[in-house]
Amino acid sequence: MKRLIVNADDFGFTRDVNSGIIEAHQRGILTATTLMANGRAFDDAVRLAKENPGLDVGCHLVLVGGESLVEPGRALPRSVPEMLRAVASKRLRPVDELRAQVLKIVSAGIRPMHLDTHKHTHLFPPVLDAVARLAEEFGIHWVRRPFDLPMTPAGTPATVRAVSAGLAVVRRRFHRVLARYGCRTTDHFAGFQMTGRLDGAAVVALFRDLPDGLTEFMTHPGHHGPELEASRTRLKASRALELAALTSTEVRSALGACGIALTRYSELH
Repeated sequence: MKRLIVNADDFGFTRDVNSGIIEAHQRGILTATTLMANGRAFDDAVRLAKENPGLDVGCHLVLVGGESLVEPGRALPRSVPEMLRAVASKRLRPVDELRAQVLKIVSAGIRPMHLDTHKHTHLFPPVLDAVARLAEEFGIHWVRRPFDLPMTPAGTPATVRAVSAGLAVVRRRFHRVLARYGCRTTDHFAGFQMTGRLDGAAVVALFRDLPDGLTEFMTHPGHHGPELEASRTRLKASRALELAALTSTEVRSALGACGIALTRYSELH
């Protein structure tokens, strides 16, 4: 049986991203999203989440970009290498920062169903250890496994292909740590190599090659409005293209033709 969770990252980033995520859920195939506790549009996202109870909400844990919740007014590292240096020098304690983010989401009345990290920083051992500890502490059983399916979409740059292949090096420890803390993952994951290049044809091609089991499909839909345009991110116009793909008749038809059932983390026991 092929089951698919379609997740939108960056809920709470900007209001135009939020509205695009909700449209992808209401009119399209989106079943889940992950919320940025330090996002500028956090309150707007919480309101929308409560108005759309059929949309699973998890935590999109952030150690790169935005403002710290542990030390308000202090900026978090602006890049992954800067974050690694801050963690190594003890200037940034992942478990403290990420706990504050989960607490903010829970305190807003949201029950998180799953955890993932901005920029996939939980691939790094100190961050993974913190995420697994918090998953156990808060009873959040699902954690993203960010290892792409062994497929390379057309147009994928060589650097992205190389990074995707290199992630296999850390896979064994990754799953060992999650198992130690009682965390669950999907059987498969897709979307890393498609980020910024996801259109209807790419989604249909993914569906045709989707293996049996449970897959998480990572997406980044949104409306390309003024808040997004003014934000520090490379994903701007591409979010509108992803939104169009996730709400297209072509993509919806492909689900049935390929024998894929949409599901949510809250439906899995």
